[in-house]
Amino acid sequence: MNLIKLRLSAIITLAFASSASLGAAEKLTTSTINVYSATPLPSLGLPLNIIPANIQIATPKAINAQPGVSLADYMSANMQSVSVTEMGGNPWQPEVTFRGYSASTLLGMPQGMSTYVDGVRVNEPFGDVTLWDKIPNFAIGGMQLVPGSNPMYGLNTLGGAIAIQTKSGRQAQGFSIEAEYGSWNRKRALVEYGGVSKDGSMDFYIGHQTTKEDGWRQFSPSHLNQTFAKTGWQSEKTKLELSYIGTDNKLIGNGFTPEHMLSGDRDQIHTRPDWSNNYYNHLALNGSHWFNNDVMLSGNAYYRKSNRHTKNGDLYESDMDVGGTHEIYGSRLTCADPGGDDSVSECELKGSALNTTHTKQDNYGFTGQIAFNQDLMGKKNQFIVGTGFDYSLIRFKQNERVNISSESEGNVLVGGLATSGTVFDLSREPILSGSGLLPQTQTTGLTGKQWTASLFATDTLSLNDKWHLNAGARYNHTKVGNDDTLRGDLSQSPRSLTAVDDYKRLNPTIGITHTPTDRLSVFVTYSESSRAPTSIELGCSNPAFGCLLPSAMADDPPLKQVVAKTYDFGARGSLTEEIKWNASIYHAMNHQDLQFIRAGDSTSRGYYSNVGRTQRQGLDLGLSGQHDQFRWNASYSYIRATFDSDFSLVNSANSSASDVDPNRNIYNVTKGDKMPSIPAHQFKARAQYDVTPKWSVGTNLVYFSDQYVMGNENNEHQANTATCIGAAGTLRDNKRACGSGKISDYTVVNLDTQYNIGGGWKAFAKAINIFDNDYYVAGRLGETMFDASGAYNNEIKSRGVLPGAPRAAWIGMRYEFGGAPEAK
Repeated sequence: MNLIKLRLSAIITLAFASSASLGAAEKLTTSTINVYSATPLPSLGLPLNIIPANIQIATPKAINAQPGVSLADYMSANMQSVSVTEMGGNPWQPEVTFRGYSASTLLGMPQGMSTYVDGVRVNEPFGDVTLWDKIPNFAIGGMQLVPGSNPMYGLNTLGGAIAIQTKSGRQAQGFSIEAEYGSWNRKRALVEYGGVSKDGSMDFYIGHQTTKEDGWRQFSPSHLNQTFAKTGWQSEKTKLELSYIGTDNKLIGNGFTPEHMLSGDRDQIHTRPDWSNNYYNHLALNGSHWFNNDVMLSGNAYYRKSNRHTKNGDLYESDMDVGGTHEIYGSRLTCADPGGDDSVSECELKGSALNTTHTKQDNYGFTGQIAFNQDLMGKKNQFIVGTGFDYSLIRFKQNERVNISSESEGNVLVGGLATSGTVFDLSREPILSGSGLLPQTQTTGLTGKQWTASLFATDTLSLNDKWHLNAGARYNHTKVGNDDTLRGDLSQSPRSLTAVDDYKRLNPTIGITHTPTDRLSVFVTYSESSRAPTSIELGCSNPAFGCLLPSAMADDPPLKQVVAKTYDFGARGSLTEEIKWNASIYHAMNHQDLQFIRAGDSTSRGYYSNVGRTQRQGLDLGLSGQHDQFRWNASYSYIRATFDSDFSLVNSANSSASDVDPNRNIYNVTKGDKMPSIPAHQFKARAQYDVTPKWSVGTNLVYFSDQYVMGNENNEHQANTATCIGAAGTLRDNKRACGSGKISDYTVVNLDTQYNIGGGWKAFAKAINIFDNDYYVAGRLGETMFDASGAYNNEIKSRGVLPGAPRAAWIGMRYEFGGAPEAK
């Protein structure tokens, strides 16, 4: 579905996944236009002006020119209705939100977007997350952001799809090296080599990039190794390409930090370590064949192996009734009332925990389709029909090491051992020694198998030169099977993960486009898409047994699949030869939406549940132009994301929560309450000026309005400032969180420049947040045991926040020879 230029009566090359397929495309074309493939696979192509959707496009040149380490950074700075937060606390682990739907790296976040690389869906089977560090920026040859619940893009396309195509040797000919250095001791080196055989039938490309940085927050280094390679062969009618992505990335993701700990030191962290190692191998074979000028076969087959190891130092909390034993450690940890006079009713355990996880995923599948560009009853028509199958094997285990603090309340017997006096060191890393240290224990073991089979078809019929009808449907059948390797069958344990669930659905779409003139196109569309619960969600769905994020699981009451239904109305056109515009309004409703709900009085444990309906609606406005050496664009987006059903949540830090019992501080979410972490207003502007033919300068301005924090889903939390400050001016224990239920709006301005020195040499520089604004990108109501000095103390309810990056800059050089890499 790559976008290229097409001229009337010409033979075209429709590039998708960098594949070139030759054939005639006179039908459904009228002039110099853009073409678009209606599915993730390459096809004959449709003129973009008859597609009933506002599709946004990114070129590799634009992506690489601007500041950022992943495609997410470019999307945040340039694309309508897109916001990005480093929810994982690392720039390579962002959460991308589009129209209120998320493509996140974090388990536990409600996922709502599908991501494709060369037609292969790369959402991780375990949780449908998108790991952006596994998509090397340098390998991107094109990208489209497709809005709405388009069922042609398969499961999880609730709010949109991100389709990425990679480079080939035809786009990136020659040898090049690139180096970058700057703030936070970031060092990046890239080597690329691509070419085409003498007879033009073969091409190849290989690139490797290594990036290291210390990070701007404390204890936050990252080290990435990313490799991409592709080789291809083509004849007059056939194209084959074999591509490989390999990564070995070690990332530190220091997430939310209590706001009272950031006074004067915005680089502070909460606890450590928060370490992830993503090891990834991705192999894909793409092919296409033209039977004649009007019939094209295309498809792919892939194998992906993903290993992810994590290590997280966390606060530990648990409650036990007198006489009870710990749910994990059994008789080694018993709550006792020594006096026998009922003076102790329960033991509240607190301390530190080191959680480690190991996730192994093997994922393979294929997709194939055939496209027909033939008249139907004398009308221009394009029909596509296809099928696909995906299979995943998931193996997951989690281990926990706990050190019980003497700050715990009540009386606890730990195998005759006393509790520890100190459980965190000065850097807030768990101390794995002391009298309260419990042995390392495996808390979860799971093998998950899931497969999805699908059939799809789409048709675009030109009723006449001005009216165009598009309709399609996709049938998905998904089966998810969990096998508890720790507890066995459900009959043996009430907390067994063992279960099999089955999901089927037919999702339709229909749209119509009116093109009264060459400068105006108006469209309306309705679409549906669905997402089946994944192994982690099915394994963490019991309110009685909360799961420790990111992954510890209990038993699995059945969940329903999420269904999104979207209406989209829009228009696009040209005001002059130099100025283009677009506008759209949309309404999307999720049915049986899945949310992660906090369990009990815990800030880290919870369960997945179908909470009813959630709603997103809004508008996008865009304007762009070019005059001589000056290029510019601006956009405004409004997003109203609300809950559309009533339900209850638990959070002891929300001031509106009622104490139903000591361990369940419940607040009610009602229809119309705004969803957290979604700014309602966005404004973005980009300007670039070619000072000379060799020197260009660009700038981005991005504004996001205020947003509610997680834990304030009912929008009623009020900061409890009266009890936040003690007599000595220090933070003290209080019942409710001190911070506001919102984070403020913010504006960020970035700069970039490129200079062609000559002789193959190019220089560039990039800077972010040039006015060094202090801002937060997300927040969460929670609790901590650390005071403002970082010392382990009494429990404090506090707003945790993710601070935005301060001012930073980088400079770099690039040297090219042996070719003319036009697409770079």
